[in-house]
Amino acid sequence: MNIGIVGLGLIGGSFAKAYKHAGEHTVYGFDIDRKILDFAMLDGAVDQVLNVQNLEQCDLLLLCVYPDRAIEYLEEAAPHILPKTVVIDCCGTKQNVCRERFKLAEKYKFLFVGGHPMAGTQYSGFKYSRAGLFKGAYMILVPPVYDDIELLDKVKMLLAPAEFGHFSVIGAEQHDQIIAFTSQLPHIVSNAYVKSPSARIHKGFSAGSYKDLTRVAWLNETMWSELCMENKENVINELETLIRELEKYKEALAKSDTPALKRLFVEGKEQKKEIDG
Repeated sequence: MNIGIVGLGLIGGSFAKAYKHAGEHTVYGFDIDRKILDFAMLDGAVDQVLNVQNLEQCDLLLLCVYPDRAIEYLEEAAPHILPKTVVIDCCGTKQNVCRERFKLAEKYKFLFVGGHPMAGTQYSGFKYSRAGLFKGAYMILVPPVYDDIELLDKVKMLLAPAEFGHFSVIGAEQHDQIIAFTSQLPHIVSNAYVKSPSARIHKGFSAGSYKDLTRVAWLNETMWSELCMENKENVINELETLIRELEKYKEALAKSDTPALKRLFVEGKEQKKEIDG
């Protein structure tokens, strides 16, 4: 297959390496940072620079950039994308990206599917990318038509070299609502948690709990600011829910109400058991 990848950070770089690792695939890549692009080519993850000419050869085009840039790039590239090409964005929010891109794809007769690979680390950049990043992970798909089985089968075939373990199909609105809870809220909580003055003296007094809660505090501030702003209504709703729950724990402690505190702990434990069993 011929694969085009726009953006060679953690996600784009890992896709490039996955396709090269899988066998006889040609990877065309582009990154706004020429040094990153040159390094990816030197590393063997990218065969050639993605341009207008070879864009027409691509069976799959992956947009692994921030939402605003994904929208801009597709507007510029659309006249050069052939009907055979499937375009998948890999952004962390879907409503804004998918809304207009579905219309653009229909106008120029190519296939566009919203995508969100549920894989990553607290680190960003090509140097942290690896061929096995997506192995066994979930890939969320937001197609223009929910039950287009032929398109979904084609997408799964095109993405097979990445070795995703599961595919979920969902609408853009529901995706953003859920992702506010599972992704954006944890990053905000983790980032805020380490601002406690106690964080500066935690060494020697912390273990797994601290590491689990603070892992994603070390984030890409540009990317996460854009993602949270893109999805701000859902993120605010989740923050308000969390603050209400935290106030209950604070009130129980302030009143020295041990039974109430115990009930809150039991509720949380049972909720976790019910959800993730």
